[in-house]
Amino acid sequence: MDVSLTRSGPKGSSRSENYSGCCLPLKFMQNKILALKYRPQEFKDLIGQEVIAKTITNAIEIDKTPNAYLLTGIRGVGKTTTARLIAKKLNCLKNSENKSDCNLKKKCSSCEEISNSNNIDVLEMDAASKTGIDDVREIIESAKYSPVNSRYKIFIIDEIHMLSKQAFNGLLKTLEEPPPRLKFILATTEVRKIPITILSRCQRFDLKRVDSNLLKSYLKTILEREKGKISEKGLDLITRASEGSVRDGISLLDRALIIQSVNNGKEVTDFQVREMLGVADRSKMMDLFKYVIEGNNNQALILLKEFINEGLDAKNFLNDMLEIIYLLTRSANLGQIKNDKLISENDIEYINNFSRNINVQDLSLFWQLTLKTLDDLKIINNDTLALEMYIIQLTHLQSIEEDEISSKKTLNDGSFKENLIQKNQKPNEQMLESNKNNNIQNQLKNTDQLKEKLLNSPQEDLTKNQHFLKIESINDIIKVATENKEYELKYDLERNVKLVSFAKGKINISFSDKLNKNFIKSLTEKLKLWTGERWIISLSQESGAKTVFEANKDAKEAEKTDFQNSKITKEILKNFSDADLEEVIDD
Repeated sequence: MDVSLTRSGPKGSSRSENYSGCCLPLKFMQNKILALKYRPQEFKDLIGQEVIAKTITNAIEIDKTPNAYLLTGIRGVGKTTTARLIAKKLNCLKNSENKSDCNLKKKCSSCEEISNSNNIDVLEMDAASKTGIDDVREIIESAKYSPVNSRYKIFIIDEIHMLSKQAFNGLLKTLEEPPPRLKFILATTEVRKIPITILSRCQRFDLKRVDSNLLKSYLKTILEREKGKISEKGLDLITRASEGSVRDGISLLDRALIIQSVNNGKEVTDFQVREMLGVADRSKMMDLFKYVIEGNNNQALILLKEFINEGLDAKNFLNDMLEIIYLLTRSANLGQIKNDKLISENDIEYINNFSRNINVQDLSLFWQLTLKTLDDLKIINNDTLALEMYIIQLTHLQSIEEDEISSKKTLNDGSFKENLIQKNQKPNEQMLESNKNNNIQNQLKNTDQLKEKLLNSPQEDLTKNQHFLKIESINDIIKVATENKEYELKYDLERNVKLVSFAKGKINISFSDKLNKNFIKSLTEKLKLWTGERWIISLSQESGAKTVFEANKDAKEAEKTDFQNSKITKEILKNFSDADLEEVIDD
């Protein structure tokens, strides 16, 4: 439907103005989005940033303001809003005349103009669209002129990190020594991309994420003013999804209120909010995790397909899994969870009970695999395949211990399970070697972690019948490494390691730049396997003796020199004048 309004011209004239469709002036727009409608107009309305607000206002009141402000933080925490509030405070007519602040009921002309974005002395620039040196030149040229009707001329530059290197360099001098009536307010979400030369010329304020309880309370206030109806659980979901961003929270609340309008004013349920956000039911997520722990692959996949059919977002699902893993780990390590307002009582009870019977090492593996799957989503086009494979891998990780037990019955069937070390079993030396060699093939992600778990776990039965070697020198280690075909370890020991000291259980070495980066880890594991004891390999700054290869080479040269000076050699060379001693070989 086309909407058009006509306004007559001044009295006595025949001019008229027509506004139609999207071209309505601001005063005719009755329905503003909530993020703009509830944008703070005073520092006291800025939630979650009270310390920063107090610091800035105090500095302005005592006239100790910097040349440039730098506001940093994630999206939606109030960087641009704070920049405008600073501009209002600096140019407020009431503040400059009688040190009083404007209020919403009665604003001065300067604050009103800044609120409506039409103050001639407060200029906003989006550095994301104006990144070049030419745009900065315009700022520098404009900076030469004094403010027209305000105390300060203020430049608000948003997304400052998007400026080019030349643009940053062009801004340096003006930032350091601006005209007396000029102020810069810079805002960014990527402070690390800003050159240190710019950072050193600004007074930096880091806006933090808003606390979840505070954000939820703020959203409730807006909900009451808008006469909206959203269930408590639904509001919790919106708060959690906003991740400390006020703008994100208000925008999601706006979307939820649209659902209420469509449903004739009925209360928006948590199920509808989940549908809107593309997140799964927390209780069902707990059930899915339970199936994974129990090794029930079929039920876990069936529940996953239900989530997908409900419009589940893969990234949200994996982030929810990370949250569950975190809560279980927290409960297992730090004790029961209490008084967390963003977690329901049923979920708290479930997590506290479930964390008693779960291994923290398994949770660490789950965490790493979940992070890996999040990276895989950037490569795989089909999210469903990635999630199904993720659930299968999780179930497999949890079922490793069960596979170890059941593999005792299937040692002759040629399956991969024969490669796992069995708890409460007495394997011989040959089986341990087979397990060690094939262990890498059984890993999904964290090879080193699982290997360490298998090799270092206390297994009394495993070591009863194991024959351990006696190692008393570095040459003994080289000999054992050669016998076990550990040629890479042998090469490093001979050519890249200089021995400083050697004692039982402790070796102190210096090394060359060519030493393998995994040498110490590999040597420690092999020594524990061969001797049954833990060895400490420490690095020393002392030069140490020569390498084994160099020592052997010197010994051969000395032996060759001694033999060359012997009586028998002299007699041979006397009879065969063209002969030369190349090498001395022992029988």
